[in-house]
Amino acid sequence: MESGKIVEFIDRQKILCAVVLEVKKQRLRLLTENNREVNLSANRLSHASDLRLELSSGRTRMVASLKEIAERRKALIDKVDIKELWEVLNTEQEWIDLDTMTEFCFSGERNCDHESAVIRAFFENRLYFKFDHHRFFPHSEAQLERLIAQEKESARRTKIIEDGGRWFRSIAEGTLSPSIETLTDDEKEYVSILKSYFLYDKESSCSGLGKAMAARAGLATPDQMFQVLVAVGIFDQDENLDILRFDIPVHFSTTAMAQAESLVGNAASSLLGNGRKDLTELPLMTIDGQSTLDYDDAISIENFGDHYRLGVHIIDVGHYIRKGEPIDQSALTRGSSIYMPDRKIPMLPPALAEGLCSLKAGEQRPAISIMINLTPQAEVIDYDIIASLIKVHHQLTYFDVNMMIDDNPDIVSLRDLATKFRQFRLDQGAVQISLPDINVWLDEDGAVNVSRVNRESPGRMLVAEIMILANWLMARFLATHQVPAIFRSQPDPKDRLFKGDEGTLFQNCMQRRLLSRFILDNKPERHSGLGLDNYVTATSPIRKYFDLVTQRQLRAVLGLETPYTREEINRTIQVLEQPMSYVSTIQRSRHRYWLLKYLEKQIGQREEAIVLAKRRNSYQILLGGYMLECDLPMSSGIDLSPEDLIQVRIQHVNARKDVISVYMG
Repeated sequence: MESGKIVEFIDRQKILCAVVLEVKKQRLRLLTENNREVNLSANRLSHASDLRLELSSGRTRMVASLKEIAERRKALIDKVDIKELWEVLNTEQEWIDLDTMTEFCFSGERNCDHESAVIRAFFENRLYFKFDHHRFFPHSEAQLERLIAQEKESARRTKIIEDGGRWFRSIAEGTLSPSIETLTDDEKEYVSILKSYFLYDKESSCSGLGKAMAARAGLATPDQMFQVLVAVGIFDQDENLDILRFDIPVHFSTTAMAQAESLVGNAASSLLGNGRKDLTELPLMTIDGQSTLDYDDAISIENFGDHYRLGVHIIDVGHYIRKGEPIDQSALTRGSSIYMPDRKIPMLPPALAEGLCSLKAGEQRPAISIMINLTPQAEVIDYDIIASLIKVHHQLTYFDVNMMIDDNPDIVSLRDLATKFRQFRLDQGAVQISLPDINVWLDEDGAVNVSRVNRESPGRMLVAEIMILANWLMARFLATHQVPAIFRSQPDPKDRLFKGDEGTLFQNCMQRRLLSRFILDNKPERHSGLGLDNYVTATSPIRKYFDLVTQRQLRAVLGLETPYTREEINRTIQVLEQPMSYVSTIQRSRHRYWLLKYLEKQIGQREEAIVLAKRRNSYQILLGGYMLECDLPMSSGIDLSPEDLIQVRIQHVNARKDVISVYMG
């Protein structure tokens, strides 16, 4: 390579013409047609010709000459018909050098301008030939079809990015207000792509397309994308995004609904038989929240003077729903009913959850009954588990029970037994976490309401303890019969901060953090948190698939169906791990969302708080009135310690962004 020679190289997908100013080993200093000096390696050149420029002619004149040469070569490109060349040469399937290809393209006398024009033409159109420096290889027909398809797809994607980005920008700027009913097919595709990218980010199947379209639209943040999708009508302003991200089924299949209707339609047949005992004369009561519609457990109490007979009666869902049927498969997929302030997603179709499988007053229902004989000191004398036929006489709320706690003999007895059973558990090492619940709900007008629920009220306490007692005895029953089930256990806590149920609010919060995670297994182990030697949950088969599985194992012992094998129990635990994780996340995040929505209207409000922990630049505090944890920035001159009681003011809340900030009040 010599100084003064005309060369070409590729820069940013363009071929530039240049003159060699200086050669140092394999490095060249060039002056380009754009009047720019560059340094590059000789192997970067796409073409080198015999043409030369006099370096002494001056920079301005050399740049003008380079531009003239480049334009001359560009003009020759139109004479190169690459498609026609491919049709002639593709059957050969061999490399063709530059001289030969130039000869195919141009007749008569040829020079370096013609060679450059060939290289430029094949560089611009790489559909038909593979291009490698100074030689060319024709693609096969199959390769060409794939490349044409890729080219069309690339053009389609470019159009989506440009047109979709422009469309969304108009919406974001308020110059366009489309409705979901009037969207064209193209606009529906734009929306689908942006929605998928917003929900799943890099996990979206159209992540790259969505990202590019959002950038073209100027939607730089997730919140901006969300607001545009709200404007189109795809999302509600209070959209539950977790339901979408986790692909939670909110409707039942046509097959499952048809089966539910069939079960309801055929429910009139006699429920007695197969050893089912008629307990319809027992004065059963349900005790639930005021808004409950799915009643799955009822209680009876009989006083025989020297002992009580306590009955815990669970709706026999297994009587109606068999393993593997459409409704059962749907319930397994869901894992549990999901309860949120703004909606409920049931595990079973409403016709069953709130109808046929609900213990409604005055209606006969099949049940699994745990009949427990207890001393006045709440010591278990013996118990029996039977298939029964029951009828609820009284549908009570927690409020009803609290009002009659000192007057109704049955309620008095139930409270006394529950209190003594709790003490038994505490004596066995149970960890009693006593924290209030914050009930959040939306009224008919959509307004957010918040109330503090005392979990230790007489009604809630007696129901909780009696259900723990029933679950404990059902676990013992299954263990005695050596039947596998979904047993729950829990190792000892990492530490104990208080004895019995005497802990302060701060201690209860900290103790909860020190609890070990519960374990699910097919064999019984001790549950330290409850202070019991074994435990299952089987009192909510309408709402939880774990409970339905355990109930089926009880039914199997009673001769009503075939039990799950140990392997099937293990597989069920594994299958339910993810959906139950989703249920927990959705219920927790949705409760927090609506609580923050409520607090958005409490800016400036003064609240009592307790310091939980000290961090590097902030304190972790608990707003006691809402049982809501947040950070408090450190203020100069104020030093706080865990368990300090303080007052703060609410400064800023944004539920959609999950943000709450407070300052010392």
